[in-house]
Amino acid sequence: MAPVTPETLAPAFYAARSGGWRRDLWAVLHPPYTAWHLSYVVIGASLAPKLDVVRLIATLLAFFLAVGISAHALDELKGRPLGTEIPRAVLTTAAALGLVGAVALGVAGLTRLGIGLLPFIALGVLFVFAYNLELLGGKLHGDFWFALSWGAFPVLTAYFAQTGRVSIGAVAAAIAAFALSFGQRSLSTPARLLRRRSRSVTGSVTMRDGSAVELDEATLLRPLEQALQAFSWGVVTLALGMAASKLL
Repeated sequence: MAPVTPETLAPAFYAARSGGWRRDLWAVLHPPYTAWHLSYVVIGASLAPKLDVVRLIATLLAFFLAVGISAHALDELKGRPLGTEIPRAVLTTAAALGLVGAVALGVAGLTRLGIGLLPFIALGVLFVFAYNLELLGGKLHGDFWFALSWGAFPVLTAYFAQTGRVSIGAVAAAIAAFALSFGQRSLSTPARLLRRRSRSVTGSVTMRDGSAVELDEATLLRPLEQALQAFSWGVVTLALGMAASKLL
């Protein structure tokens, strides 16, 4: 049997191989990763002494608009990594409306939290543009900035949205989210390389007993994407458990 080549693979484990607007929409939303990073919002909010559901929903919606829609639309505009056929005008409009909506929710929150929320709003806008448009020659598009933007930042923002301050506990949780997001990038980068950029994989691993394990795309992808899927559901479940402990 001929090995599976990258041309036959979907651009992501959650995307279908075939085209169509439903496939394109699902792929560009990156559902497992969007849920993963929205979970950091829930975790940050759940660290507050009292969980305000209205503020949590507003913060979740703001991050969904900024990350799930705007950032991902900008990312697809930058080189079409998912190979979608969504018109450029649609992606541009989605990116603009998503960011405007997120900022509007942040501005509305100023009436409750004061000007202390302004730095979080400004940083959120900066992260969307700097990371996804690879500004400064891509210097802000690496593992560190990804982990800071979509790991640590949501935790701190959500906690601040609940309490109007930042605590040592929230900082510690943000560092944990940074580490998890850094690990996410360490797994997803080689997975994307195999799915989207490599032409073929050949080779083998020779064991000490003399036997050999053949290497192909599926062999290399399996542990990377199994870990990504496990971590995504694990973080989501952790967030739900933390929220439930406050509300139920």
